[in-house]
Amino acid sequence: MTSCDEAMHNCTSLRSTSRRFASAWRPFLRRLTACILAALVGVCRAAAQPSPAPVEIANRSLAEIASTPARDAQGRPLQIAGIYPHLCAFNGHGECGIGAVVPWAGRLWWITYPPHMRRGSNDKLYSIDESLLLTIHPESVGGTHAARMIHEPSDQLLLGPYVISHAGQVRALDVQNIPGRYTAWATHLTDPDEKAYLFDMEGPIWEVDVRTLAGRRLFVKPAPGWHGKGAYTGQNRLVIANNGEHSAAGDLPREWELPREKWPSGGEHLGVLAEYDGTEWRIVQRRQFVEVTGPRGIRGTFRPGDPLWAIGWDRRSVLLALCDEGEWSLYRLPKASHAMDPSHGWYTEWPRLREVSQNRALLCMHGMFYDFPLDFHRSNAFGIRPIASHLRYVPDFCGWNDRLVLAADDVSLLENPLAGQSQSNLWFGRLDDLHHWGAGSGYGGVWLGDDVPAETPSDPYLFAGFRGRMLHLAAAGGEPVDVMVEIDREGTGQWEVYGAVTIPSSGYTWRVFEDNEPGEWMRLSLSRPARVSAYFHYAAAEHREHPQDRELFAALRDNSSPGEPVLVRPSSRNGRLELLCGAPPQPGSTTAASASVRAFELDGRMELTPLDDPAVVSQSLALLQAPAPAAMYDAVSAIVVTHDGRRLRLPRVPGTSPFGRDLREVQSERSLAHIGNIFYEVPRGELGKHILEYRKMRPVAAHRQAISDFCNWRGMLVLAGVRDDAPLGGRIFGGAAGPKVWLGMVDDLWRLGKPVGEGGPWKDSPVAADVPSDPYLMTGFDRKRLALSHDADHPVRFRVEIDYSQRDFWKEYRTISVPPGETVEHQFPAGYSAHWVRLVADRDCRATAWLRYE
Repeated sequence: MTSCDEAMHNCTSLRSTSRRFASAWRPFLRRLTACILAALVGVCRAAAQPSPAPVEIANRSLAEIASTPARDAQGRPLQIAGIYPHLCAFNGHGECGIGAVVPWAGRLWWITYPPHMRRGSNDKLYSIDESLLLTIHPESVGGTHAARMIHEPSDQLLLGPYVISHAGQVRALDVQNIPGRYTAWATHLTDPDEKAYLFDMEGPIWEVDVRTLAGRRLFVKPAPGWHGKGAYTGQNRLVIANNGEHSAAGDLPREWELPREKWPSGGEHLGVLAEYDGTEWRIVQRRQFVEVTGPRGIRGTFRPGDPLWAIGWDRRSVLLALCDEGEWSLYRLPKASHAMDPSHGWYTEWPRLREVSQNRALLCMHGMFYDFPLDFHRSNAFGIRPIASHLRYVPDFCGWNDRLVLAADDVSLLENPLAGQSQSNLWFGRLDDLHHWGAGSGYGGVWLGDDVPAETPSDPYLFAGFRGRMLHLAAAGGEPVDVMVEIDREGTGQWEVYGAVTIPSSGYTWRVFEDNEPGEWMRLSLSRPARVSAYFHYAAAEHREHPQDRELFAALRDNSSPGEPVLVRPSSRNGRLELLCGAPPQPGSTTAASASVRAFELDGRMELTPLDDPAVVSQSLALLQAPAPAAMYDAVSAIVVTHDGRRLRLPRVPGTSPFGRDLREVQSERSLAHIGNIFYEVPRGELGKHILEYRKMRPVAAHRQAISDFCNWRGMLVLAGVRDDAPLGGRIFGGAAGPKVWLGMVDDLWRLGKPVGEGGPWKDSPVAADVPSDPYLMTGFDRKRLALSHDADHPVRFRVEIDYSQRDFWKEYRTISVPPGETVEHQFPAGYSAHWVRLVADRDCRATAWLRYE
């Protein structure tokens, strides 16, 4: 190189270094400027407008949906259980979920989504400042979107179809020319400074110029599945996640870039995790996946060595896929809820893995929040810990101003006739608040009726962080099978033998683990090929009862004196809550005429006024009384009947009587059952059409109150059944001359009372030999005792069978011989848990099988 060439080279290097330096600092300087401007604007706003102006109505066809916020005693916007009623969003469609929420430019931004709107809707882009002054942005174009990414090179937030500058200026994509349901933004592989990928739920992938907003469709459908959800770029590849399958997938092969013959299909091949290296597509897993991300999360830009994480599920468990140094690994976690299981993926709206505070991330999946370490990789697979199970439907969450913010899909009209208006709201709280929610209980396995080869380790299954851990092992074939148990003690990938368990020729055994037994992960292998199930139950024994819990619900009536029933319903006209007094407490009755019903409305400012329109009252009453009760009762237990005609039995809280509504959708596409004074979550079925998966229900709380009705309104749980003498304030709202209701948040229910109850499949009942009883619920209850007796002149052997997986995999737990004239009690071991239990007698008799859950 000549001296002139060398000088030119040095000059070029200097310019390149300067550009890199400027590029690195430009976003920081812009954000600093934005923060200063935002602070000045906030000061000016506060000075010019001491109280927020009335909020623009999100759905202009509805009157009085939003209002100036009510104020508390300190003059702040009214907050109830972390929810600000005035921030509730409505859209006039069948669904109004909050798809994405992001702090940006000194404000908190979010968007709502309707069902299946590809070219816009009347949904809005919202933001609030620190004083909770709400802005509904005039640039709103709507649509079914949940994509979000901070594009650092241009210092812009990409939120659904919106591109928002560091100063808060909003531009919108042309949703007519770039149609779709935008589910994820991702960093561009070759031009990350100027462009980004946009993933559509139907499968197309667009390339968008973030400066001009021009779009070019790159792919129509590069991978299987029909419900795209997540996308992320890292490890030199673009990865997409699809969480559902659709019958139409077989009708359009000409639109698929990946040749059909490369697709695994049939059986469990549902959804996909797929990757693109810039040249070709490859399927990583043909399973249902929803989220793909990395340590830098929605900031988009990635470091070359950063791992990738993807979350999904199959019929066994939650799946955590890890891409580290270019290779994929699979880990398994328990499911707390089965409300997201259906193969179409419609009931799984964007569970996320996201940083919420400095170096702290949350994983939200299948009804469980976990702490997730941002340095999780193959040789450091340590630190995933359960925080709480939950009922809230959470499409997104973030940290903002030292608070945790949870989005929601609260109330939809989809197969939910009791909901008057689709609506959702945000929840604001602290990370520590989650510890007041459901305990860390979950269920899942590594094998479930699978044909497993010999000496082949299973996927690792999360073992650390839970209490009440046990393992069910079952095998077909009638021959013993040795199961080798290994643990990864520190999450370093170093496996050690922990023990062995033999599945006997009878085909079933189980193992309870002590709380102090070590291991981050556990995996299993077999001594010989066999068809095997290995299914874990983590049923935390503790009930998270706090001293304030009793006070929280003290205003509710006692079940022994229920008083006048009140029915509640979100209005279909004006965003208010309708309260109807004097209607029969049991839905399904038609004995009360609307003329005898006193009706009221509670508005967004928590002011109660009479509802004087007889036509509205009559219509609402007809809707509220239309559903027949979900449960029946006999002397033994509560009974529900599945869609295919099977009877299932449930415990009851002793000393209480059935009262009020027993089934209602309170979070979109999943129901709360209130049966025998026990609240349960009940998933919606695979086929929809009001089919409920009672076999997959989980108990939430037991109590002795008289709750005549319940619903969700403006993001709040409404409980009807407040004492007349209960003072207004705190959680109690209404009026002195009208009814009162209790307002909170749906996950407050975990604090209502530990699940307890008693009952059984038989009570002095005629029993035929070798005929199983109805299944009786066992999961979610603690300290379980069984009492057996009969009237036969000879000993009767009762076979106790359990279903450990909610799939009719019945196995013999124990056979108990009961002499004539005696009652034999059996205490289930501490930590033993199964989903359902049933009894089989070896001879005809009249028998009692009574279970107490204490």
